[in-house]
Amino acid sequence: MNIYVGNLPWEIQEEDLRKAFEEFGQVASATIIKDKFTNKPRGFGFVEMPEKAEAEAGIKALNGKELKGRPMKVNEAKPKTEGGSRDRDRFGGNRW
Repeated sequence: MNIYVGNLPWEIQEEDLRKAFEEFGQVASATIIKDKFTNKPRGFGFVEMPEKAEAEAGIKALNGKELKGRPMKVNEAKPKTEGGSRDRDRFGGNRW
């Protein structure tokens, strides 16, 4: 299960995120999303846990829990939708 983790402190490392979730089971990956221009963390990331029950336990226990002084927002990640609404009218299309 892919898990969204938001409101992360700027100094967080992927290993910190991994350790927080390993308490609940196997972690396949832990990724901190970074700005593509500055390479600085954007304050959120994703954790992949293969076992759904373990992932759900991690979500329940860690949502709202502080990590390095900031309360995390933790929930099941939503799949990225194709052609998000942000870009629909960017170049003046869909006006008539």
